Amino acid sequence: MTDPIADMLTRIRNAQAVSKSEVKLPNSKIKHSLAKILMAEGYLASVQIQKSKDTPQDVLLLVLKYDKNGEGVIKEITRVSKPGQRIYTAAKKAPKFMQGLGVGIISSSHGLITDEEARRRKIGGELICKLY
Repeated sequence: MTDPIADMLTRIRNAQAVSKSEVKLPNSKIKHSLAKILMAEGYLASVQIQKSKDTPQDVLLLVLKYDKNGEGVIKEITRVSKPGQRIYTAAKKAPKFMQGLGVGIISSSHGLITDEEARRRKIGGELICKLY
């Protein structure tokens, strides 16, 4: 697999399309940080790391969130910066998604942060993904 973040986003998108309650995927530091931001922003119900019996690598368990009508909270989630084309943004030019209703996630020297936090702390970085 060449892009584990894109794989994570696709697994979330696919699980939500068929109304699954949870998603299991191989754990890594960046995926765990991304999942914690998604939970803090209200897009995931919970995030847990579980020991795997089958493989030596831990498993990241994401519990998806649905509204009262049974529709997924995440309407769209897309990867912006890809391994073949990296997209960087300055703090002042960090884009607002859906006129501020969406969230952009930026990889900075201080770890993964939201676009709002990047503007507030005046930190730029690589634009990882956007969602609303």
